[in-house]
Amino acid sequence: MISPDDIRAAARRIAPHIRRTPLATIEAGAFGFDHPVQLKFEFMQHAGSFKPRGAFNNLLSQAVPAAGVAAASGGNHGIAVAHAARALGHKARIFVPVISSPAKIAAIRARGADLEIGGERYADAQAACDAYAAASGALVVHPFDSWATMAGQGTLGLEWEEQSGGELDTLLVATGGGGLIAGIAAWFAGRIRIVSVEPEGSQCLKAALEAGGPVDVGVESLAADSLGARNCGPRVYAVASRFVASAVTVPDRAIRDAQMCAWDRLRVALEPGGATALAALLAGAYRPAPGERIGVLLCGANVSLDSIAA
Repeated sequence: MISPDDIRAAARRIAPHIRRTPLATIEAGAFGFDHPVQLKFEFMQHAGSFKPRGAFNNLLSQAVPAAGVAAASGGNHGIAVAHAARALGHKARIFVPVISSPAKIAAIRARGADLEIGGERYADAQAACDAYAAASGALVVHPFDSWATMAGQGTLGLEWEEQSGGELDTLLVATGGGGLIAGIAAWFAGRIRIVSVEPEGSQCLKAALEAGGPVDVGVESLAADSLGARNCGPRVYAVASRFVASAVTVPDRAIRDAQMCAWDRLRVALEPGGATALAALLAGAYRPAPGERIGVLLCGANVSLDSIAA
């Protein structure tokens, strides 16, 4: 289990390398609601998503061998590990499945990492990564089911609370493997409601919470390159089962609508995973009570404008 003290320590550790991202309060009526909504613009983080928080915490809290670091990713984690490794002077090899978007593959290459593309889904990339690490001695930076990763992602919750002055009742957070929501939930430790939002076709955390433990699920969603984990893992489950209040799902159609709404109303281009938490509010998968103070995490923007237009 990770504690708020672990997250405070991670925040101090990664502070020189992390951008403090903006918090915006969007006025009542902007999204068709009769109440304002807080939006955390974490897509403005270095490397285009929240992932550098966990990546830097891993590399700064563990000894990195001469072989460098290795990571499996749908895209965003790989970009972040490549970014952190280059910043700290380490070699990096990143493994991604063939479903990774061209924008994310280009971003990994631009940061100087060696890149391996293969397999249909994230789990295939993780297997290739583990085999490489076993042979080379490289440090594996897991994208979600790692205490160091979760503590790093939890710094987002700490930062959000500082910025909001505690004016929150509920946070909606998109979930892939669950490292982000577990870290945020560990920070708040039941003081506010944390709601997981997953695509209908990729819902490993919801399935785990219903089953009483991690289970394998199918993965089929337009957000699968960022929210496409087959199994949340035991560490994520240990935190989420204790501190995540509920889990909801949204169809791909609602995610697309949320992308377009973010562009039309805010002029923000979000990748599908980055728009998933907003989709829950827009589509009614989560319905706030009267007066409930809602925060929504916009967590990733590694997307081309051509794909938004299409």
